[in-house]
Amino acid sequence: MKKYLNLVIGSNLVFMLAGCGVSTPDVVKVEKPTNTQPQISVVKQEPELKRKVAIARFGNEAQYGKSALFGVNSDYVAEKQATDILSAKLAQSGKFILLERSDIDTINKEITTFNLQSLQIGSDYLIVGSVTEFGRKNISDTNVFSRSKTQMAYAKVSVRLIDVKTGQVIFAQEGSGEALSEAGTSFGLGKHVGYDSTLNDKAISAAISSVVDGIMQNLLNKPWRSYVLSVENGNALIAGGAKQGLRIGDSFDVYQNGKSIKNPQTGMMIELPGVKVATIKVVSQFGNTYTDEGSVCQVVNGNLDAASVKDLYVQK
Repeated sequence: MKKYLNLVIGSNLVFMLAGCGVSTPDVVKVEKPTNTQPQISVVKQEPELKRKVAIARFGNEAQYGKSALFGVNSDYVAEKQATDILSAKLAQSGKFILLERSDIDTINKEITTFNLQSLQIGSDYLIVGSVTEFGRKNISDTNVFSRSKTQMAYAKVSVRLIDVKTGQVIFAQEGSGEALSEAGTSFGLGKHVGYDSTLNDKAISAAISSVVDGIMQNLLNKPWRSYVLSVENGNALIAGGAKQGLRIGDSFDVYQNGKSIKNPQTGMMIELPGVKVATIKVVSQFGNTYTDEGSVCQVVNGNLDAASVKDLYVQK
């Protein structure tokens, strides 16, 4: 009788488990990025001066969805999604002035249609990138009493950071990510899942997340630069104000442009280091937007009267 009761209880337990399908939530995995240059680990926090950044291009070099062979032809635009995700992450950080480039044709059409005046703001740095790998696969695991199916999407991206003034690539990085969705059954019962299109989005987002920190750290460690607008009554009026992170009491160095000469080694024009001519301190600010704000600065030491305004720049 005891053996019979144990057998009944065991059988009931098996069938109770069989009625509950095994299902696990999506898992997003971000793989360790690969740098072509040593990544900078220290981020400057004070002052947090905003650099002007634009995403110039994000291409799709992966073959996923590009071929109609065997009916494989999707309309998934991985490069557009990568651009939007990277733009959102940089904008949400609040550390940069992000300029639109990928949809510049739409902006120009609006300007032409309504006869508006374009401000034509140039960026300090351009981000160029590509989705180098992208794909999906299904993995099945069948046992005696259960069966599981895993859908996986995988993406790999490569980005470069370019100094607009010199045209040089100052930082490059690769990163990848994957997204998983798993469902299982026991004794034919449980959760059955169809094609999960959200995995594409999650894989691209994970890959972008693996490189965005490196981009931000390198941007924040580059010198912030502005320009002297005019010198009046012994004070210097410079471009940039509160929205760019300048505060009353901040001090900056003013430099006179170095000569531009042709480098015989590379054949490129290079600018020699500027000469420091003064130190200034912000005493008041004006303007309301990125495009019209500025700061009035007192000359702490040095002299700006002897130099032409067009040859001066401010750097921190």
